[in-house]
Amino acid sequence: MKEQNIQLDGSTILVTGAAGFIGSNLVKKLLCEVQPVYIIGIDNMNDYYDVSIKEYRLKQIEKLAEEHPESTWQFIKGSIADKALVDSLFEEYKPNVVVNLAAQAGVRYSITNPDVYIESNLIGFYNILEACRHSYDNGQQGVEHLVYASSSSVYGTNKKIPYSTEDKVDNPVSLYAATKKSNELMSHAYSKLYNIPSTGLRFFTVYGPAGRPDMAYFGFTNKLCNNDTIQIFNYGNCKRDFTYVDDIVEGVKRVMQVAPEKKNGEDGLPIPPYAVYNIGNNQPENLLDFVDILQQELIRAGVLPEDYDFEAHKKLVPMQPGDVPVTYADTSALEEDFGFKPSTSLRDGLRKFAEWYKDFYIK
Repeated sequence: MKEQNIQLDGSTILVTGAAGFIGSNLVKKLLCEVQPVYIIGIDNMNDYYDVSIKEYRLKQIEKLAEEHPESTWQFIKGSIADKALVDSLFEEYKPNVVVNLAAQAGVRYSITNPDVYIESNLIGFYNILEACRHSYDNGQQGVEHLVYASSSSVYGTNKKIPYSTEDKVDNPVSLYAATKKSNELMSHAYSKLYNIPSTGLRFFTVYGPAGRPDMAYFGFTNKLCNNDTIQIFNYGNCKRDFTYVDDIVEGVKRVMQVAPEKKNGEDGLPIPPYAVYNIGNNQPENLLDFVDILQQELIRAGVLPEDYDFEAHKKLVPMQPGDVPVTYADTSALEEDFGFKPSTSLRDGLRKFAEWYKDFYIK
């Protein structure tokens, strides 16, 4: 186990993508578990998916912030691709810890709308790195730890499973994956040049209540409710390491508290204080089994009628461009360094999603 070297209590934390799925859950966790904490959230609230879900997440955060008056929550609507805005946030709030979760997500969307991936995932991330670099100007304490979202997509068509952070990841099969790999490379360079402690997290298929509607489980639910047919890719022979959102944010919080150590090599120059971890369930599930449990839980929650004919609403189809047949995380480094392994079962996670879906859409 690595020793905590970052104190979150009393610290100022910048969370980018704060209205996003993982970002909003992280902010809620920090408000509940760290006292006091000063959180600045930024999100551009784009309409890649239903903005009302982002607004719902922000309302939940605001409610929690009222319950924790010892802490502060400040939300800024804006884009990390806006360099002047990012610089002004760092100048005004001087964050101790930065968690960069703002990114254009989605594999398939990157095929039709590449521009937004370059803007958010490359230019936006560059702006964050530059702001971290200049946070040390004039002898200031600066950013103690930059934690950022990478993705399991970086593993591309790697044949060896489970995927390990030791594996070579030079064969992305989508622009999205290429931007995430680029983030890791850029971060490494900045860690080396400016001694910025940074940790990248490769997330594996995150799901849960108030999740992203572009994710398969959410899209399937919408279609089943509309009596449409769902398409199951690769004829159902896909396996995904589905990871429940609460497990993800627990992992992120633990990682935030352990910044890679600053030390010099034999040449007297800094060894990059840089790390990358997988956060996944370490237990890939067959897509067909996943969808079967999903429909059972949707029936149980009253989202679908009890006599719903699931078989009549599914269609097995070939693989889509940019997709991979299996994602499977080797999480041994995460367990070893942080004593943590995701543990929420698929049924428990999908049950919580189904209950939320009913409350949000059906009541």
